[in-house]
Amino acid sequence: MISQEAKKKFLGIVGEKNYLDSKQSLVAYSYDATPNYQALPDAVLKPRNTQEVSEIVKVCNEYKIPIVPRGNATNLCAGTCPLEGGIVLIFNHINQILEIDEENLTVTVQPGLITLDMINAVEAKGLFYPPDPSSMKISTIGGNINECSGGLRGLKYGVTRDYVIALETVLPNGNIIRTGGKLAKDVAGYDFTRLMVGSEGTLGVITEATFKLIPMPEAKKTMLALYDSLESAGRTVSKIIANKIIPTTLEFLDQPTIRVVEDFAKIGLPTDVGAVLLIEQDGPIEVVEKDINRIAEICEEEKALSVQVAQTVEEGTALTTARRSALSALARLKPTTILEDATVPRSKIAEMVREIEEIAKRNNVQICTFGHAGDGNLHPTCMTDARDKEEMHRVEIAFEEIFEKAIELGGTITGEHGVGVMKSPYLAWKLGEEGVEAMKTLKLAFDPNNIMNPGKMFAKESRKRVVVTR
Repeated sequence: MISQEAKKKFLGIVGEKNYLDSKQSLVAYSYDATPNYQALPDAVLKPRNTQEVSEIVKVCNEYKIPIVPRGNATNLCAGTCPLEGGIVLIFNHINQILEIDEENLTVTVQPGLITLDMINAVEAKGLFYPPDPSSMKISTIGGNINECSGGLRGLKYGVTRDYVIALETVLPNGNIIRTGGKLAKDVAGYDFTRLMVGSEGTLGVITEATFKLIPMPEAKKTMLALYDSLESAGRTVSKIIANKIIPTTLEFLDQPTIRVVEDFAKIGLPTDVGAVLLIEQDGPIEVVEKDINRIAEICEEEKALSVQVAQTVEEGTALTTARRSALSALARLKPTTILEDATVPRSKIAEMVREIEEIAKRNNVQICTFGHAGDGNLHPTCMTDARDKEEMHRVEIAFEEIFEKAIELGGTITGEHGVGVMKSPYLAWKLGEEGVEAMKTLKLAFDPNNIMNPGKMFAKESRKRVVVTR
Protein backbone atom coordinates (compact mmCIF):
# COMPACT_ATOMS: atom_id res chain seq x y z
CA MET A 1 0.00 0.00 0.00
CA ILE A 2 1.10 3.59 -0.67
CA SER A 3 1.16 5.70 2.48
CA GLN A 4 -0.53 9.08 2.54
CA GLU A 5 2.88 10.68 2.94
CA ALA A 6 4.22 8.99 -0.21
CA LYS A 7 1.01 9.79 -2.12
CA LYS A 8 1.35 13.45 -1.20
CA LYS A 9 4.87 13.45 -2.62
CA PHE A 10 3.71 11.79 -5.84
CA LEU A 11 0.92 14.34 -6.25
CA GLY A 12 3.44 17.11 -5.76
CA ILE A 13 5.48 15.72 -8.62
CA VAL A 14 2.87 14.87 -11.29
CA GLY A 15 -0.31 16.65 -10.14
CA GLU A 16 -3.78 15.21 -9.62
CA LYS A 17 -4.52 14.65 -13.31
CA ASN A 18 -1.51 12.38 -13.67
CA TYR A 19 -2.04 10.34 -10.51
CA LEU A 20 -4.67 7.61 -10.87
CA ASP A 21 -5.88 5.35 -8.08
CA SER A 22 -9.57 4.81 -8.80
CA LYS A 23 -10.67 1.18 -9.05
CA GLN A 24 -11.41 1.57 -12.75
CA SER A 25 -7.93 2.94 -13.46
CA LEU A 26 -6.20 0.26 -11.45
CA VAL A 27 -8.08 -2.52 -13.23
CA ALA A 28 -7.15 -1.03 -16.62
CA TYR A 29 -3.45 -1.33 -15.77
CA SER A 30 -3.62 -4.66 -13.94
CA TYR A 31 -2.82 -6.93 -16.91
CA ASP A 32 -0.98 -7.09 -20.21
CA ALA A 33 -1.27 -9.30 -23.31
CA THR A 34 -0.27 -12.43 -21.37
CA PRO A 35 -3.22 -14.72 -20.66
CA ASN A 36 -4.13 -15.64 -17.10
CA TYR A 37 -2.10 -12.98 -15.24
CA GLN A 38 -3.65 -10.01 -13.44
CA ALA A 39 -2.86 -7.99 -10.31
CA LEU A 40 -3.93 -4.51 -9.21
CA PRO A 41 -1.30 -1.80 -8.80
CA ASP A 42 -1.72 0.71 -5.97
CA ALA A 43 -1.51 3.71 -8.31
CA VAL A 44 -0.77 4.71 -11.89
CA LEU A 45 1.50 7.70 -12.57
CA LYS A 46 1.98 9.65 -15.80
CA PRO A 47 5.25 11.61 -15.61
CA ARG A 48 5.72 14.46 -18.06
CA ASN A 49 9.51 14.46 -18.38
CA THR A 50 12.70 12.73 -17.26
CA GLN A 51 13.06 14.90 -14.15
CA GLU A 52 9.62 13.84 -12.92
CA VAL A 53 10.54 10.19 -13.52
CA SER A 54 13.66 10.71 -11.43
CA GLU A 55 11.72 12.30 -8.56
CA ILE A 56 9.12 9.50 -8.64
CA VAL A 57 11.81 6.83 -8.51
CA LYS A 58 13.51 8.56 -5.57
CA VAL A 59 10.23 8.46 -3.62
CA CYS A 60 9.73 4.81 -4.52
CA ASN A 61 13.25 3.96 -3.39
CA GLU A 62 12.74 5.81 -0.11
CA TYR A 63 9.45 4.02 0.68
CA LYS A 64 10.37 0.75 -1.07
CA ILE A 65 7.42 0.96 -3.45
CA PRO A 66 7.58 -1.34 -6.51
CA ILE A 67 7.75 0.32 -9.94
CA VAL A 68 6.49 -1.28 -13.16
CA PRO A 69 7.44 0.71 -16.32
CA ARG A 70 4.76 0.03 -18.93
CA GLY A 71 4.35 0.78 -22.61
CA ASN A 72 1.19 -0.44 -24.29
CA ALA A 73 1.48 -3.84 -22.60
CA THR A 74 1.68 -5.99 -25.73
CA ASN A 75 4.30 -8.25 -24.15
CA LEU A 76 3.60 -11.98 -23.82
CA CYS A 77 5.56 -12.88 -20.67
CA ALA A 78 3.51 -10.98 -18.03
CA GLY A 79 6.39 -8.51 -17.94
CA THR A 80 4.19 -5.51 -17.11
CA CYS A 81 1.70 -7.19 -14.79
CA PRO A 82 2.13 -5.52 -11.35
CA LEU A 83 2.15 -8.74 -9.35
CA GLU A 84 3.57 -7.05 -6.25
CA GLY A 85 1.43 -3.91 -6.42
CA GLY A 86 3.18 -0.55 -6.26
CA ILE A 87 2.98 1.96 -9.07
CA VAL A 88 2.68 1.56 -12.82
CA LEU A 89 4.56 4.22 -14.79
CA ILE A 90 3.08 5.07 -18.18
CA PHE A 91 4.58 7.40 -20.75
CA ASN A 92 1.67 9.06 -22.58
CA HIS A 93 3.33 12.44 -22.11
CA ILE A 94 6.85 11.29 -23.01
CA ASN A 95 6.22 10.15 -26.58
CA GLN A 96 7.95 12.44 -29.05
CA ILE A 97 10.47 12.10 -31.86
CA LEU A 98 13.20 14.46 -30.66
CA GLU A 99 15.46 14.34 -33.71
CA ILE A 100 16.09 12.60 -37.01
CA ASP A 101 19.78 13.20 -37.75
CA GLU A 102 20.34 12.56 -41.46
CA GLU A 103 24.07 13.27 -41.24
CA ASN A 104 24.75 10.67 -38.54
CA LEU A 105 21.87 8.35 -39.58
CA THR A 106 20.22 8.30 -36.16
CA VAL A 107 16.82 8.96 -34.63
CA THR A 108 16.31 10.03 -31.02
CA VAL A 109 12.93 9.39 -29.44
CA GLN A 110 11.06 9.14 -26.14
CA PRO A 111 9.82 5.81 -24.74
CA GLY A 112 6.07 6.37 -25.19
CA LEU A 113 6.34 6.71 -28.98
CA ILE A 114 4.47 4.08 -31.02
CA THR A 115 6.95 1.91 -32.93
CA LEU A 116 5.25 2.25 -36.32
CA ASP A 117 5.11 6.05 -35.96
CA MET A 118 8.91 6.10 -35.68
CA ILE A 119 9.30 3.70 -38.59
CA ASN A 120 7.04 5.84 -40.80
CA ALA A 121 8.83 9.05 -39.81
CA VAL A 122 12.30 7.79 -40.73
CA GLU A 123 11.07 6.14 -43.93
CA ALA A 124 9.67 9.52 -45.01
CA LYS A 125 13.31 10.66 -44.97
CA GLY A 126 14.46 7.69 -47.06
CA LEU A 127 15.92 5.94 -44.00
CA PHE A 128 15.23 2.51 -42.57
CA TYR A 129 14.71 1.10 -39.06
CA PRO A 130 14.53 -2.68 -39.61
CA PRO A 131 13.09 -4.21 -36.37
CA ASP A 132 9.40 -4.90 -37.06
CA PRO A 133 7.65 -6.61 -34.14
CA SER A 134 4.20 -7.88 -35.02
CA SER A 135 2.77 -5.48 -32.44
CA MET A 136 4.45 -2.43 -34.00
CA LYS A 137 1.15 -0.66 -34.70
CA ILE A 138 0.51 -0.38 -30.96
CA SER A 139 3.73 -1.27 -29.11
CA THR A 140 5.96 1.51 -27.81
CA ILE A 141 9.66 2.12 -28.20
CA GLY A 142 10.25 1.78 -24.45
CA GLY A 143 8.58 -1.61 -24.46
CA ASN A 144 10.58 -2.71 -27.51
CA ILE A 145 13.81 -1.84 -25.73
CA ASN A 146 12.87 -3.48 -22.44
CA GLU A 147 11.89 -6.73 -24.19
CA CYS A 148 14.50 -6.53 -26.99
CA SER A 149 11.76 -7.02 -29.57
CA GLY A 150 12.43 -8.95 -32.76
CA GLY A 151 10.27 -9.28 -35.84
CA LEU A 152 10.03 -10.81 -39.30
CA ARG A 153 13.19 -9.05 -40.54
CA GLY A 154 15.38 -10.31 -37.70
CA LEU A 155 17.24 -12.92 -39.77
CA LYS A 156 18.93 -10.34 -42.00
CA TYR A 157 18.89 -7.22 -39.86
CA GLY A 158 18.90 -8.32 -36.23
CA VAL A 159 16.72 -7.18 -33.35
CA THR A 160 16.22 -4.08 -31.22
CA ARG A 161 19.55 -4.36 -29.37
CA ASP A 162 21.40 -4.14 -32.68
CA TYR A 163 20.11 -0.59 -33.25
CA VAL A 164 20.07 1.05 -29.82
CA ILE A 165 23.24 3.17 -29.57
CA ALA A 166 22.42 5.57 -26.74
CA LEU A 167 20.05 5.71 -23.77
CA GLU A 168 18.96 8.08 -21.06
CA THR A 169 18.02 5.99 -18.04
CA VAL A 170 16.79 6.72 -14.52
CA LEU A 171 18.49 4.30 -12.14
CA PRO A 172 16.66 2.77 -9.13
CA ASN A 173 18.16 5.42 -6.82
CA GLY A 174 16.77 8.20 -9.04
CA ASN A 175 20.07 9.17 -10.66
CA ILE A 176 19.91 10.00 -14.37
CA ILE A 177 22.62 8.57 -16.61
CA ARG A 178 23.36 8.83 -20.33
CA THR A 179 25.10 5.98 -22.08
CA GLY A 180 26.43 5.57 -25.61
CA GLY A 181 26.09 8.23 -28.27
CA LYS A 182 26.03 8.91 -32.03
CA LEU A 183 29.24 7.01 -32.45
CA ALA A 184 30.47 4.19 -34.67
CA LYS A 185 32.96 3.23 -31.94
CA ASP A 186 32.80 3.62 -28.16
CA VAL A 187 34.48 1.27 -25.68
CA ALA A 188 34.65 3.64 -22.71
CA GLY A 189 33.73 1.49 -19.71
CA TYR A 190 31.01 -1.14 -19.38
CA ASP A 191 28.41 -1.27 -22.13
CA PHE A 192 25.44 -0.15 -20.04
CA THR A 193 23.44 0.60 -23.18
CA ARG A 194 23.30 -3.03 -24.28
CA LEU A 195 22.82 -4.18 -20.69
CA MET A 196 19.61 -2.15 -20.43
CA VAL A 197 18.19 -3.55 -23.67
CA GLY A 198 16.19 -6.66 -22.76
CA SER A 199 16.43 -6.01 -19.00
CA GLU A 200 12.60 -5.97 -18.80
CA GLY A 201 12.43 -2.92 -16.56
CA THR A 202 14.37 -4.61 -13.76
CA LEU A 203 17.41 -2.28 -13.80
CA GLY A 204 16.04 1.19 -14.49
CA VAL A 205 13.54 3.37 -16.36
CA ILE A 206 14.44 4.32 -19.93
CA THR A 207 13.43 7.91 -20.74
CA GLU A 208 15.16 8.52 -24.09
CA ALA A 209 16.74 6.39 -26.79
CA THR A 210 18.86 6.94 -29.89
CA PHE A 211 18.79 4.34 -32.67
CA LYS A 212 21.08 3.94 -35.63
CA LEU A 213 19.39 3.90 -39.05
CA ILE A 214 20.40 2.57 -42.45
CA PRO A 215 19.51 3.68 -45.98
CA MET A 216 16.19 2.42 -47.30
CA PRO A 217 16.66 -0.70 -49.46
CA GLU A 218 16.29 0.01 -53.16
CA ALA A 219 14.00 -2.92 -53.98
CA LYS A 220 12.04 -5.74 -52.37
CA LYS A 221 10.48 -8.99 -53.57
CA THR A 222 8.28 -11.51 -51.79
CA MET A 223 7.60 -15.15 -52.54
CA LEU A 224 5.62 -18.08 -51.17
CA ALA A 225 6.74 -21.72 -51.35
CA LEU A 226 4.40 -24.64 -50.58
CA TYR A 227 5.54 -28.08 -49.37
CA ASP A 228 3.95 -31.42 -48.67
CA SER A 229 6.25 -32.04 -45.69
CA LEU A 230 7.93 -30.17 -42.85
CA GLU A 231 11.21 -31.86 -43.65
CA SER A 232 11.33 -30.43 -47.19
CA ALA A 233 10.62 -26.94 -45.87
CA GLY A 234 13.28 -27.36 -43.18
CA ARG A 235 15.89 -28.51 -45.70
CA THR A 236 15.05 -25.51 -47.87
CA VAL A 237 15.75 -23.11 -45.00
CA SER A 238 19.16 -24.66 -44.32
CA LYS A 239 20.08 -24.79 -48.00
CA ILE A 240 19.22 -21.12 -48.59
CA ILE A 241 21.60 -20.08 -45.82
CA ALA A 242 24.25 -22.60 -46.96
CA ASN A 243 24.15 -20.87 -50.37
CA LYS A 244 25.24 -17.69 -48.55
CA ILE A 245 21.91 -15.97 -49.12
CA ILE A 246 20.44 -14.15 -46.12
CA PRO A 247 16.81 -13.24 -46.88
CA THR A 248 15.13 -10.32 -45.18
CA THR A 249 12.31 -12.61 -44.11
CA LEU A 250 12.15 -16.39 -43.97
CA GLU A 251 8.92 -17.40 -42.21
CA PHE A 252 7.18 -20.70 -41.62
CA LEU A 253 3.58 -21.88 -41.10
CA ASP A 254 2.57 -25.46 -40.37
CA GLN A 255 -0.57 -27.02 -41.84
CA PRO A 256 -2.96 -26.36 -38.92
CA THR A 257 -1.91 -22.68 -38.99
CA ILE A 258 -2.32 -22.49 -42.77
CA ARG A 259 -5.93 -23.70 -42.54
CA VAL A 260 -6.83 -21.18 -39.88
CA VAL A 261 -5.02 -18.28 -41.58
CA GLU A 262 -6.71 -18.95 -44.92
CA ASP A 263 -10.11 -19.08 -43.28
CA PHE A 264 -9.32 -15.71 -41.68
CA ALA A 265 -7.42 -13.82 -44.42
CA LYS A 266 -8.84 -15.53 -47.54
CA ILE A 267 -5.79 -14.91 -49.73
CA GLY A 268 -5.95 -18.19 -51.62
CA LEU A 269 -3.62 -20.41 -49.57
CA PRO A 270 -4.13 -24.13 -50.28
CA THR A 271 -5.12 -25.78 -47.01
CA ASP A 272 -3.96 -29.29 -47.82
CA VAL A 273 -0.19 -28.62 -47.92
CA GLY A 274 2.18 -29.65 -45.14
CA ALA A 275 4.04 -26.35 -44.71
CA VAL A 276 4.49 -22.87 -46.16
CA LEU A 277 7.61 -20.72 -46.37
CA LEU A 278 7.19 -16.97 -46.79
CA ILE A 279 10.42 -15.48 -48.15
CA GLU A 280 11.33 -11.85 -48.75
CA GLN A 281 14.52 -10.23 -49.96
CA ASP A 282 15.50 -6.57 -50.24
CA GLY A 283 18.51 -4.57 -51.42
CA PRO A 284 19.84 -3.40 -54.80
CA ILE A 285 17.57 -4.45 -57.68
CA GLU A 286 20.18 -6.72 -59.30
CA VAL A 287 20.94 -8.50 -56.01
CA VAL A 288 17.26 -8.98 -55.19
CA GLU A 289 16.55 -10.49 -58.62
CA LYS A 290 19.56 -12.80 -58.39
CA ASP A 291 18.73 -13.95 -54.84
CA ILE A 292 15.03 -14.53 -55.50
CA ASN A 293 15.79 -16.56 -58.62
CA ARG A 294 18.30 -18.70 -56.75
CA ILE A 295 15.95 -19.15 -53.78
CA ALA A 296 13.20 -20.27 -56.17
CA GLU A 297 15.60 -22.84 -57.63
CA ILE A 298 16.46 -24.12 -54.15
CA CYS A 299 12.77 -24.43 -53.27
CA GLU A 300 12.20 -26.51 -56.39
CA GLU A 301 15.29 -28.63 -55.70
CA GLU A 302 13.82 -29.42 -52.27
CA LYS A 303 10.52 -30.57 -53.81
CA ALA A 304 8.36 -27.49 -53.28
CA LEU A 305 4.89 -28.10 -54.64
CA SER A 306 4.78 -24.56 -56.01
CA VAL A 307 6.73 -21.31 -55.82
CA GLN A 308 4.84 -18.04 -56.19
CA VAL A 309 6.74 -14.76 -56.61
CA ALA A 310 4.71 -11.60 -56.05
CA GLN A 311 4.72 -9.38 -59.13
CA THR A 312 3.51 -6.22 -57.42
CA VAL A 313 3.83 -4.51 -54.05
CA GLU A 314 0.17 -5.29 -53.41
CA GLU A 315 0.69 -9.01 -54.03
CA GLY A 316 3.70 -9.00 -51.73
CA THR A 317 1.71 -7.29 -49.00
CA ALA A 318 -1.04 -9.89 -49.40
CA LEU A 319 1.49 -12.68 -48.89
CA THR A 320 3.05 -11.15 -45.77
CA THR A 321 -0.48 -10.69 -44.44
CA ALA A 322 -0.69 -14.47 -44.19
CA ARG A 323 2.14 -14.51 -41.66
CA ARG A 324 1.28 -11.33 -39.78
CA SER A 325 -2.34 -12.42 -39.32
CA ALA A 326 -1.45 -15.81 -37.85
CA LEU A 327 -2.00 -14.88 -34.20
CA SER A 328 -5.24 -12.99 -34.94
CA ALA A 329 -6.54 -15.94 -36.90
CA LEU A 330 -5.71 -18.49 -34.21
CA ALA A 331 -7.14 -16.30 -31.46
CA ARG A 332 -10.63 -16.80 -32.92
CA LEU A 333 -10.64 -20.52 -32.16
CA LYS A 334 -10.92 -20.52 -28.37
CA PRO A 335 -11.26 -17.98 -25.54
CA THR A 336 -7.59 -18.17 -24.50
CA THR A 337 -4.59 -18.07 -26.84
CA ILE A 338 -1.10 -18.74 -25.47
CA LEU A 339 1.67 -17.77 -27.89
CA GLU A 340 5.14 -19.05 -27.00
CA ASP A 341 8.54 -18.66 -28.64
CA ALA A 342 10.85 -21.64 -28.17
CA THR A 343 13.93 -21.28 -30.36
CA VAL A 344 16.26 -23.90 -31.87
CA PRO A 345 19.10 -23.95 -34.41
CA ARG A 346 17.51 -23.58 -37.85
CA SER A 347 18.72 -27.06 -38.83
CA LYS A 348 16.48 -28.48 -36.08
CA ILE A 349 13.25 -26.76 -37.11
CA ALA A 350 11.55 -29.77 -38.70
CA GLU A 351 12.46 -32.01 -35.76
CA MET A 352 11.20 -29.41 -33.29
CA VAL A 353 7.88 -28.93 -35.10
CA ARG A 354 7.32 -32.69 -35.26
CA GLU A 355 8.05 -32.92 -31.54
CA ILE A 356 5.59 -30.10 -30.81
CA GLU A 357 2.93 -32.08 -32.71
CA GLU A 358 3.69 -35.17 -30.61
CA ILE A 359 3.64 -33.19 -27.38
CA ALA A 360 0.27 -31.65 -28.26
CA LYS A 361 -1.16 -35.06 -29.11
CA ARG A 362 0.26 -36.69 -25.97
CA ASN A 363 -1.24 -34.01 -23.72
CA ASN A 364 -4.50 -33.69 -25.69
CA VAL A 365 -4.15 -29.96 -26.37
CA GLN A 366 -4.48 -27.94 -29.58
CA ILE A 367 -1.21 -26.35 -30.73
CA CYS A 368 -0.42 -24.69 -34.06
CA THR A 369 3.12 -23.63 -34.96
CA PHE A 370 4.47 -20.78 -37.06
CA GLY A 371 7.44 -18.47 -36.75
CA HIS A 372 10.77 -17.18 -37.95
CA ALA A 373 12.25 -20.21 -39.71
CA GLY A 374 15.37 -18.32 -40.73
CA ASP A 375 16.53 -17.82 -37.16
CA GLY A 376 14.87 -20.89 -35.64
CA ASN A 377 12.43 -18.86 -33.54
CA LEU A 378 9.19 -20.90 -33.51
CA HIS A 379 5.86 -19.83 -32.07
CA PRO A 380 3.94 -22.86 -30.81
CA THR A 381 0.51 -21.41 -30.08
CA CYS A 382 -2.04 -23.15 -27.89
CA MET A 383 -5.75 -22.46 -28.19
CA THR A 384 -7.44 -23.26 -24.89
CA ASP A 385 -9.82 -21.92 -22.24
CA ALA A 386 -8.34 -20.52 -19.03
CA ARG A 387 -11.56 -21.41 -17.21
CA ASP A 388 -10.87 -25.11 -17.73
CA LYS A 389 -8.35 -25.76 -14.94
CA GLU A 390 -7.74 -29.37 -15.90
CA GLU A 391 -6.97 -28.46 -19.50
CA MET A 392 -4.75 -25.57 -18.40
CA HIS A 393 -2.72 -28.03 -16.34
CA ARG A 394 -2.20 -30.12 -19.47
CA VAL A 395 -1.23 -26.98 -21.41
CA GLU A 396 1.39 -26.16 -18.79
CA ILE A 397 2.86 -29.65 -19.01
CA ALA A 398 2.93 -29.44 -22.81
CA PHE A 399 4.87 -26.18 -22.80
CA GLU A 400 7.32 -27.50 -20.21
CA GLU A 401 8.01 -30.43 -22.54
CA ILE A 402 8.43 -28.01 -25.47
CA PHE A 403 10.99 -25.93 -23.53
CA GLU A 404 12.82 -29.10 -22.51
CA LYS A 405 13.01 -30.29 -26.12
CA ALA A 406 14.19 -26.90 -27.38
CA ILE A 407 17.08 -26.91 -24.90
CA GLU A 408 17.87 -30.54 -25.76
CA LEU A 409 18.25 -29.47 -29.40
CA GLY A 410 20.64 -26.67 -28.49
CA GLY A 411 17.97 -23.97 -28.28
CA THR A 412 16.46 -21.69 -25.67
CA ILE A 413 13.21 -21.05 -23.79
CA THR A 414 12.62 -17.67 -25.42
CA GLY A 415 13.92 -16.02 -28.57
CA GLU A 416 12.14 -12.67 -28.39
CA HIS A 417 9.21 -12.60 -25.94
CA GLY A 418 11.35 -12.30 -22.82
CA VAL A 419 11.34 -14.04 -19.45
CA GLY A 420 9.00 -11.94 -17.29
CA VAL A 421 6.90 -14.15 -15.04
CA MET A 422 5.93 -16.80 -17.62
CA LYS A 423 9.46 -18.09 -18.28
CA SER A 424 11.12 -17.31 -14.94
CA PRO A 425 10.68 -20.84 -13.51
CA TYR A 426 12.60 -22.18 -16.52
CA LEU A 427 15.44 -19.65 -16.71
CA ALA A 428 17.84 -21.97 -14.87
CA TRP A 429 17.11 -24.67 -17.46
CA LYS A 430 18.91 -22.46 -19.97
CA LEU A 431 21.48 -20.61 -17.85
CA GLY A 432 22.08 -23.03 -14.99
CA GLU A 433 21.66 -22.06 -11.34
CA GLU A 434 25.09 -20.40 -11.39
CA GLY A 435 24.09 -18.21 -14.32
CA VAL A 436 20.87 -17.13 -12.63
CA GLU A 437 22.77 -16.30 -9.43
CA ALA A 438 25.19 -14.12 -11.42
CA MET A 439 22.24 -12.20 -12.86
CA LYS A 440 20.73 -11.77 -9.40
CA THR A 441 24.02 -10.32 -8.18
CA LEU A 442 23.93 -7.76 -10.98
CA LYS A 443 20.30 -6.90 -10.19
CA LEU A 444 21.16 -6.42 -6.50
CA ALA A 445 24.03 -4.06 -7.36
CA PHE A 446 21.73 -1.84 -9.43
CA ASP A 447 18.61 -2.16 -7.30
CA PRO A 448 19.38 -3.11 -3.67
CA ASN A 449 15.81 -2.37 -2.55
CA ASN A 450 14.34 -4.48 -5.39
CA ILE A 451 11.84 -1.83 -6.45
CA MET A 452 12.29 -2.19 -10.23
CA ASN A 453 9.69 -4.57 -11.64
CA PRO A 454 10.06 -7.10 -8.82
CA GLY A 455 8.94 -10.68 -9.37
CA LYS A 456 10.09 -10.67 -12.99
CA MET A 457 12.95 -12.65 -14.50
CA PHE A 458 13.79 -14.50 -11.27
CA ALA A 459 11.37 -17.10 -9.93
CA LYS A 460 11.12 -17.81 -6.22
CA GLU A 461 11.73 -21.42 -7.12
CA SER A 462 13.02 -22.91 -10.36
CA ARG A 463 10.91 -25.61 -11.98
CA LYS A 464 12.44 -29.09 -12.03
CA ARG A 465 13.44 -30.33 -15.46
CA VAL A 466 10.84 -32.61 -16.99
CA VAL A 467 11.67 -36.15 -17.95
CA VAL A 468 9.65 -37.24 -20.98
CA THR A 469 9.39 -40.89 -21.95
CA ARG A 470 9.22 -41.08 -25.72
